[in-house]
Amino acid sequence: MIARYRPPGQKIPDTELILRPDGSLYHLGIHPECIAGKVIIVGDPERVPLISRLFDHIEFRIRSRELVVHTGTFQGRRITVLSSGIGVDNIDIVINELDAAVNIDLIRRTPVETPVTLEIVRIGTSGALHAEIPPGSFVASAMAFGLDGVPMSYEMELEPHEIALEKALRRAFPHLSQHEGLYAVAADDQLLRRIAPGMIEGITATANGFYGPQGRSARLISRMEPLIDGYAGFHHQGLRITNFEMECAGIYALSSLLGHRALTVCVILANRATKEFHSNPSASMELLIQQVLERF
Repeated sequence: MIARYRPPGQKIPDTELILRPDGSLYHLGIHPECIAGKVIIVGDPERVPLISRLFDHIEFRIRSRELVVHTGTFQGRRITVLSSGIGVDNIDIVINELDAAVNIDLIRRTPVETPVTLEIVRIGTSGALHAEIPPGSFVASAMAFGLDGVPMSYEMELEPHEIALEKALRRAFPHLSQHEGLYAVAADDQLLRRIAPGMIEGITATANGFYGPQGRSARLISRMEPLIDGYAGFHHQGLRITNFEMECAGIYALSSLLGHRALTVCVILANRATKEFHSNPSASMELLIQQVLERF
């Protein structure tokens, strides 16, 4: 994705970038020194200490509502791990404030002259759409699409490969043909090649809800349920739609717009085709965490 930016040196009004009385960013409560160049995002706040306990040393621990930030070192590499909560609306906060911490002079309230590029990896959980992707599998999102429309809130343009996937989705699915919030975006190829060897690569559908938007019918009957088989049968340039989750497309879009590199890798907890749920999700999550830390 290609974005337009506020010029370096132009002051950002107090209402556009809100700071706490101590000068830290409003939601995350972070100062620039709190953030490493490598960032791991998780949804669950309880997963932050699960990761940081593997660090050699922890420099910062910050908590604000569901947003928990720990920064330290792992095998000599400085890493930040933070929780985002659930959904792309929270991702809009998290990615913008991460970027502000490294690319805005918070005292002068102006963008820096030379922006910093962060490496961002989301470690999450997901549901697979294919019978041959069993619970416990690791899926890397080579591409993703979302329906939330958050990137359209910014002055931006899609790149040709993103437009191609978006058009293919609109042709394949009538419910997407006129969907104004639909967008498609790719992972950072360098991170994909470094972090995801041996993982299943595919297209991730980022849903704007957990139940109905992902085809789950509890008491309410989801209109999306009949579309799961259609999603599973979709192919684009050698990739298929492998899984549902709730943050990936937003992370990719905002990271791309702000000049950061991003990748999502997920443990499959549920297989929507076989109706099977993981019997020991904690063991698989711990294995994925270790793998990401060693490759990051």
